[in-house]
Amino acid sequence: MSKPTHPRIAVLSDVHGNLEALREVLRDLDAQGAEAVVNLGDMVGYGPEPEACVRLLRERGALSVLGNHELGLVEAAARGWFNPQARKALDRTRALLSAESLEYFQTLPRALEHRGALCVHGCPPALVTKYLYELDDSGLREAFGLYENPLCFVGHTHELGRISLLPGQGRGKIARKALGKGSLALNPLARHLVNAGAVGQPRDGDNRAKYLLWEPEPDGPGRLDVRFVPYDIAKTAAGIIEKGLPTVYADRLW
Repeated sequence: MSKPTHPRIAVLSDVHGNLEALREVLRDLDAQGAEAVVNLGDMVGYGPEPEACVRLLRERGALSVLGNHELGLVEAAARGWFNPQARKALDRTRALLSAESLEYFQTLPRALEHRGALCVHGCPPALVTKYLYELDDSGLREAFGLYENPLCFVGHTHELGRISLLPGQGRGKIARKALGKGSLALNPLARHLVNAGAVGQPRDGDNRAKYLLWEPEPDGPGRLDVRFVPYDIAKTAAGIIEKGLPTVYADRLW
């Protein structure tokens, strides 16, 4: 494998306690020469190994932001955002976490910047529970107007995607595009919101773990390599049932 021209940053989201998926993603990003890991939140929830996932990401020095599941574990008022089934999973997740991890969640920022990119779980500039798909074109233009970064990475929806603000008359044109496996260059004349998909529970019709390799460039937003990584789904699904989490979260993995 040839050495990349620019440093590679792994951007991942929504691990959701899926240790089997996280381990395979980390193996893949190491093989691809990633020099850093940015985690867009929701390390826990739904999956059977939340403590191991938090510890592994911390050991790897991942730069992490607060996800809505971490928020629900540290702020009682945030629990009302979850449906009854998700609250049940959150209660079970709490029992599987150490006091140290729960304290760590309280230190997580709602947004961070890395190499000029803004990173947030839900919606920029720093919303944890807001979904991008709730915004129409006008709402997206308003969101773009709340921060200056040319590139923003988000998670939360569990679906890969790119929203671009293209230069033009007025406030610019909004363009939406699904992301598939492979490499692409980001238009240096536009600003971009990029959803990194999900490591632990994809909801895009492909059950492989998803993450991004980002190659920032000094004169533009750079390039993305969208990675699809297979893992042992059966082991994770069995663990969900064994740990007493709702079985629907095992079924969703398939």
